[in-house]
Amino acid sequence: MSASPIPRTAPFAEEEIELLNRVVGPASATQRAWLAGFLAGIEVTGEAAGAAPAPVPAAEGRPAEPLTILYATESGNAEKLAADLGKAARKNGLKPTLVDMADLDLATLASSKRLVVIASTWGEGDPPARAARGYAELMNDPTLRLEGLEYSVLALGDTAYAEFCAIGKAIDERLAALGARRVVERIDCDLDFAEPAAKWIGEAVKALAPPEPARGTVIAVDFGTKQASAGATEPVAVEAEVTEHINLNSSRSDKETVHIELAFEGAAPAYKPGDSLDIFPENDPAYVEALLKSAGLASDGALRTEFTKNRDITTLSLKALESYASLTGHQYAKALVDSGEARAWIGGRQLIDLIEQFPIALAAEQLRAVTRPLAPRAYSIASSRREVGGEAHLLISAVRYETHARARKGVASNYVAERLKKGSHLRVKVKPNKHFALPAPDRDIIMVGPGTGVAPFRAFVQERRACAASGRNWLFFGDRSFTHDFLYQLEWQDALKDGSLARMDVAFSRDQPEKIYVQHRIWQHRRDLVDWLDNGAYFYVCGEAAAMAKDVRATLVRVFADVKSLAPEAAERAVYELDRGKRYLQDVY
Repeated sequence: MSASPIPRTAPFAEEEIELLNRVVGPASATQRAWLAGFLAGIEVTGEAAGAAPAPVPAAEGRPAEPLTILYATESGNAEKLAADLGKAARKNGLKPTLVDMADLDLATLASSKRLVVIASTWGEGDPPARAARGYAELMNDPTLRLEGLEYSVLALGDTAYAEFCAIGKAIDERLAALGARRVVERIDCDLDFAEPAAKWIGEAVKALAPPEPARGTVIAVDFGTKQASAGATEPVAVEAEVTEHINLNSSRSDKETVHIELAFEGAAPAYKPGDSLDIFPENDPAYVEALLKSAGLASDGALRTEFTKNRDITTLSLKALESYASLTGHQYAKALVDSGEARAWIGGRQLIDLIEQFPIALAAEQLRAVTRPLAPRAYSIASSRREVGGEAHLLISAVRYETHARARKGVASNYVAERLKKGSHLRVKVKPNKHFALPAPDRDIIMVGPGTGVAPFRAFVQERRACAASGRNWLFFGDRSFTHDFLYQLEWQDALKDGSLARMDVAFSRDQPEKIYVQHRIWQHRRDLVDWLDNGAYFYVCGEAAAMAKDVRATLVRVFADVKSLAPEAAERAVYELDRGKRYLQDVY
């Protein structure tokens, strides 16, 4: 008997098929006969014995027809929803194939009959960095036609940005223009997407499922909670204690970048280099008081507690302004919305500005209704468990700025910088990032991480040192001043001495009249860089997405064009091939 009796075509996820084969493959004939009888009889005996409910065929005899699930993800939310959709689809007579937009092949898409797209929008209307290539091809290929394709789109975004869900909206319109037929209307989800997304998934699966059962075909079986728990790997929030809290900038710097070390009761969460840690912050008590006072609700203790711990009370989105105008009927707030100038007005402002600019007597429920849940903030983990044991380290820069004559503070970064001390406790959760992982130990890596973007590369170097990796490590680091802002300077010097870093190139933008950034160092050392890449090195970028990451990529295109004497289109193709081969990896924010 084959060691893998469950075929790959079975209506289960790949990991579930592997699990079943590990059980069924080595079983004896007697054991298999018992298992067959048990499954056949469990429906009759299960409820009477008080056991778990019997497996229920999701669609008796329904043909397992193909469904393509295409996702564009940055933080992992779209990918997680795609997996949830895949599970629901298998239970409803569909055979789902999950496709990362980073791996999109338009020819495969053109041959599909059913398609669901789950797409995140990043920043001001950009696709997720790793999905940019596939998105551009989908939106611009002049030969693509999709007549006969049924589709639905779920868009993820953040109403704090003007181009809310822009990528999902654009894909939805593009698919329709290419001749595809929309079977479920698109929904645009904010940060609190879980409930509306789950409802939409149910509607999409129902609309796309095969309409008629057929004899002799595979039956999709729902094993209920047992199936879910068998593969449950979703990290859970845990409590951590701050054991170190150090400002890595000098006292003369205009920045505050905090290194914190976290300890856990029991084993540390199972994180890997490249993963992030979600921090569940609390709002600044002084801001909470000012907001409640401006709303005339300073005496509401319950609202104060809720606003401190659970609600986003700083973000001012167009949706929040429109809700405020509608809920309160404020004459001038409504006029601002009706004028079409509201989007421009909210720029650089927060919720407190709205309340102060358009004062009116408010009930607690009215104020609560213009807020949203306070979401966790993700920070790259700056340590390797191989080196720090049961700890996790983070590197966080306090965000402080001024707009409209008011001082502003980042919620999570100042929660860490100002209100956490050694001995403080906070809630955290691991956020895996399989798309920003280390390669085999014998491969070279090039790391570009200015500012706090260097955090995951500290983890990379620690990990490679601990496992005695033979591959070379090259780090590009940048910040404002060598003297005041050289984060982890002594550690990098030690790494150069012990060989954990083969080389390091730095760029300090404010130490000379002309500003020098990491992309200038990349250009300066372009011949060595191309030599490393030609010999199989992996190229990593972490940090700010809007300018830095784009500038680094553009510089790399120029590097290939110059060193290899390529036309611009061919140089772009060379970088594209790195991306396609999963050797150009980004973790940007």
